[in-house]
Amino acid sequence: MADLGDEEVDASEVATEEFVTDVAAEEAATEEAVSTEAPVEVIEGAVCVDVTGPIIESVNAVSESDGGSETVLEETPLVTYVVSGDEISDPALETVPSELEDQQLDEATQQQVWEYYAALIPAENRDTIVEYSVFTDGVDNTLAMVTQTKTDPAAWSLQVDIADTANYYSLTYTLVHEYGHLLTLGPDQVTPSEAVFNDPENVDVLNEEVAACPDYFPGEGCSNPDSYINAFYNQFWTEIYEENQEISYEQDPDLNQQMLTEFYDKYQDQFVTEYAATNPEEDITESWAFFVLGDKPTGDSIADQKVLFFYNYPELVELRSAILGNLCTAFPQ
Repeated sequence: MADLGDEEVDASEVATEEFVTDVAAEEAATEEAVSTEAPVEVIEGAVCVDVTGPIIESVNAVSESDGGSETVLEETPLVTYVVSGDEISDPALETVPSELEDQQLDEATQQQVWEYYAALIPAENRDTIVEYSVFTDGVDNTLAMVTQTKTDPAAWSLQVDIADTANYYSLTYTLVHEYGHLLTLGPDQVTPSEAVFNDPENVDVLNEEVAACPDYFPGEGCSNPDSYINAFYNQFWTEIYEENQEISYEQDPDLNQQMLTEFYDKYQDQFVTEYAATNPEEDITESWAFFVLGDKPTGDSIADQKVLFFYNYPELVELRSAILGNLCTAFPQ
């Protein structure tokens, strides 16, 4: 179960190392498979391999290392904007230490990051985003997250650490990952629990809501029977979920991380990254990011099956093509 919709991704999870794709992969990535029988164009390989290739390769490389900054600063909110379609407005400034004022007042960078996100994700697919918040916890810690707003469980906030936005490889991966949470946890997929939203620290309320839900229950509420996350959970998580839940009960952060690493090592062929082993919510969004940014898998591991899962939904194949097309145009050269 996620922490009520909060999602965090370390900026250090994606490096900037460049690599050369082989000729066959590059040729396959530029082919467009057109079917006269299907209304959706299926792009088998990732387009813009000079962009998507380094993103996926560096994620794979860094996931095998410790990653992350050893110094984690307190997360400090800087400014929050109101989102209306493609536009942000009405910046509300927080009280911050003097050393963070330059970042708080860096409207150019804040606007640039929002415009990049808006360019990547089609407007009709992000209408639940009503806030855009900028924060910082220092370099190479949490890059971004999405959360339900404080006033409406059906409305969401995109939050980005301005200190980590210079690397557009890591920024792109994280924004695609974060959109995966909106896609799989939004109100059209998961009915928000008013009881949990209004009393998020009450374990008894949470347990009552979970018990009343006939399908998978992420932190936000009861998933719809035909939702992506419910189908994903039923296909991939029923046999390992209880074991994974034991990790979430561990409050000591070091022991929690040790248990998660051991869980991942035990089921490594089931996850595209170690972070995906955190819970079903992170697993589906990491798999989503690989679906969008990577080539169509040709293997038969469970991790491959999780990426192939999204190809079963024509609307998601179409959305993938739209995001990749936007990426080819919007990625800074």
